[in-house]
Amino acid sequence: MDQSVAIQETLGKEENCIVAAQCDILLDDCSENRLLGLVECAKEHAIFIYTHRRMAITADDVSLEDILPITLDFAVVEVSSPEQLVVVGADTRVRMSYKNEELELRLPFGSHSRLFLCEVNKAWSDVCRFPTQVPKFEWIKKYKKSIKRQETMKQAIAPLEVLSTKNNQHQKIEKVSDKKGSLEKVKSSNSISQKSKGNSSQDNQSISSREERDDLVRSSSHTTSNKAQILAMPQFGLRDNLIKCELLKSEDSYTYLENFRFFLGTYNVNGQTPKESLRPWLSCTPEPPDIYCLGFQELDLSKEAFFFSDTPKELEWMKAVFEALHEEANYALVKLIRLVGIMLIFYVKKEHAEFISDVEAETVGTGIMGRMGNKGAVAIRFRFHNSDICVVNSHLAAHVEEYERRNQDFKDICSRLQFRQLDPTQPPLTILKHNVVLWIGDLNYRISDLDVDRVKDLIAKNDYETLHSYDQLKRQIDVEAVFVGFKEGEIDFQPTYKYDTGSDKWDTSEKCRIPAWCDRILWKGKNIQQEHYKSHMDVRTSDHKPVSSLLVIGIKRVNPDAYKKTFEEIVRNIDKMENECIPSLSLSKREFHFKDVKFMQHHAETLNLFNDGQVPCQFEFIQKPNESTYSKPWLTANPSKGFIAQGASMDVDLEVFVNRSMAPDLNCGKQEIEDILVLHLERGKDYFISVTGNYLPSCYGTSIYSLCHMKEPIQDMPKETLLELAEKSLNDDAATDEKPLDIPKELWMMVDHLFRNAVNQEDIFQQPGLRTEFAEIRDCLDSGMPDSLPGSNHSVAEALLLFLDALPEPVIPFSFYQQCLECSSSAGQCEKIISMLPPFHKNVFNYLAAFLRELLKNSANNRLEVDILATIFASLLLRSAKKQDLAEKKKTQEFFQHFLTQHSS
Repeated sequence: MDQSVAIQETLGKEENCIVAAQCDILLDDCSENRLLGLVECAKEHAIFIYTHRRMAITADDVSLEDILPITLDFAVVEVSSPEQLVVVGADTRVRMSYKNEELELRLPFGSHSRLFLCEVNKAWSDVCRFPTQVPKFEWIKKYKKSIKRQETMKQAIAPLEVLSTKNNQHQKIEKVSDKKGSLEKVKSSNSISQKSKGNSSQDNQSISSREERDDLVRSSSHTTSNKAQILAMPQFGLRDNLIKCELLKSEDSYTYLENFRFFLGTYNVNGQTPKESLRPWLSCTPEPPDIYCLGFQELDLSKEAFFFSDTPKELEWMKAVFEALHEEANYALVKLIRLVGIMLIFYVKKEHAEFISDVEAETVGTGIMGRMGNKGAVAIRFRFHNSDICVVNSHLAAHVEEYERRNQDFKDICSRLQFRQLDPTQPPLTILKHNVVLWIGDLNYRISDLDVDRVKDLIAKNDYETLHSYDQLKRQIDVEAVFVGFKEGEIDFQPTYKYDTGSDKWDTSEKCRIPAWCDRILWKGKNIQQEHYKSHMDVRTSDHKPVSSLLVIGIKRVNPDAYKKTFEEIVRNIDKMENECIPSLSLSKREFHFKDVKFMQHHAETLNLFNDGQVPCQFEFIQKPNESTYSKPWLTANPSKGFIAQGASMDVDLEVFVNRSMAPDLNCGKQEIEDILVLHLERGKDYFISVTGNYLPSCYGTSIYSLCHMKEPIQDMPKETLLELAEKSLNDDAATDEKPLDIPKELWMMVDHLFRNAVNQEDIFQQPGLRTEFAEIRDCLDSGMPDSLPGSNHSVAEALLLFLDALPEPVIPFSFYQQCLECSSSAGQCEKIISMLPPFHKNVFNYLAAFLRELLKNSANNRLEVDILATIFASLLLRSAKKQDLAEKKKTQEFFQHFLTQHSS
């Protein structure tokens, strides 16, 4: 996930976050996770350091903690030894210094980190190249004033000579012991974990903290004898891509297939802690697997975890897994990735570790408003020998009737989960652009059209073939709605959900869930054979049963002699043609018009690029003069850069998408759908592409003031009137001829619908709706007012949240924000502030609060609680114009809670 978007939202208009990366700041006795952003303004660069949520999506998720200007007083050096850099999954340690301050950072293995360091080094090199041009950094002064330094940062930033002394005292390299069952580890050294016969209790004691867990995942350290090395800047030119392209074409001439055994497992643990050995599940094969890929769901069901908090259960389940791996082999833990309760662990046999490379991990949330991580996916991609493999662990939407929502979750995960490549000239890799895709998880597809008694009867008869014909996932795959091209083994085991916890009895609760195969394993790719696919009834910790699949996969291995011969021949041929021809492209069209663009609706047209020249070419959409990006924010070219072989073609999707930040100016006509793209060829010419369109105004992204002065649907309003209202909305007291509405009619329509239909709806405001239904709701609100809104209650609820999120000025205007924080502990003072709001805003606030109190009266049915509603709605009604730290978030929730209690008026 590109977290630079969250940082960009905290910056001014002239400031641009070039790249972001997560890191650990190494302290004396622990480490603290931070988000780094390389920010540019007026050709000056600085590193912004943020505290952040596990998954930073918007400005609300990050809080600025410190800034390091990149000047002549700045330096960045790598302190990992060359020997450590070749270890699979090795982290990168760097030391950044500014004047008399110094930070030691650990950046996770992967292209995100490498790209970040490359860009930092580039900015630093520019400063060193022109030493007489002293940067002023006037633009960071406003941030410096607002920064509240945390105590942990004070400990991390130490005088250079002090830190050097400490480094000399504890930087020893610990090596992995070859003896079975031993695990050696010290602070400042990350050792690859081994699992082997005996001494498992000693192993478990070694994994005693999150810092130690990180140490097990990757191997990296440095010694005092290492000379600090200036970070080298990777080079990716046209020649490199030419060679890569030709090597790919000739791959069959220098590779051969070798079979490896992949153990895939999935287990929804229902928020439980491990209560029994996992050996019946993880050690069920006679021979030890070469690779383990294990997915967990619902690791933690607490409210804290729901809102992106860390959980101690990660370490508990990791220990349980570590104990249960096959005893006849030693395993290295390559990667662990978690999003709330969705966790994926990747182990490899120690002897294969050196052949694992290009390890990347990403997450995507598909919960309410596309942000909450209670549903979604985590994924790891890696190269094993010469095969690219992607493993996905997903938890899709629940409930029998929500199969369309599950289909949407699958498509969202496939499109939104992307892995950035080391080569910045190449577009990100999506899940499906791998040789092998392994998909595991609680996919939540149920049994349809059969009652519970009939299902249990078929299970009792072991008639799984008949029962499987009623399986939602099978039916959706048959009509090619999801998992097109994927395969699943024959299901000859009983459904894995739902059991009474601790037993093999079907659900005896009041709901009496119909048994279903929720937990599944699928794959896509060539040369794959399944040896087993089964559930494990002996594991009873959860209301689900774990599932495993053993796949034998043909992996492409390289013949070194054949590779060398092929490589040399390719280089000779490229040398001959490299300087002979200028690259050239033909474009399918140069003018694109997007008709009827709507809020949060994806529009795309395809631009075909054909290489009609005599040599391969490298293209990129480049910035126009005085512009920071290659396109307007509503327009994206995908891919925005790439490589096309001679005689080949590539499709570029020109995508238009209007979100909350762009909608206000488009709604009132201040901005239009209009842009020019510049397509640049390396060593070639530039091509100009015109993009135009018409935007349909929406109540989404329109101010409360403007909506209260519209008695007709917004799309029936003249453009001049919309612009006039937008300008008047800057002064809510502006007089008008007609009596306005008390609240926006669109808001009333959604709330009234929910009041009449959804007060008893289970998980209201916690379960997402369908995107297709949101589009229908938006169109009804924007073009006319029907008797009732279309779509499910969940879709209307999410439409309401999106409406509040898109308001240019929140329900409680920005000017009242600080006052609300200061009086958050006093109910009386909070009510006094609400009484001072502009009339339309006060009406909306009171209307929403009264509605939410009605929902809470039915909490026994809808499962809502005050703190859940406060967390969701406070972030929408009481937003900051700049940024919010954790303390501020808690105060906004405390403020709003006063209005949710029964005695509030």
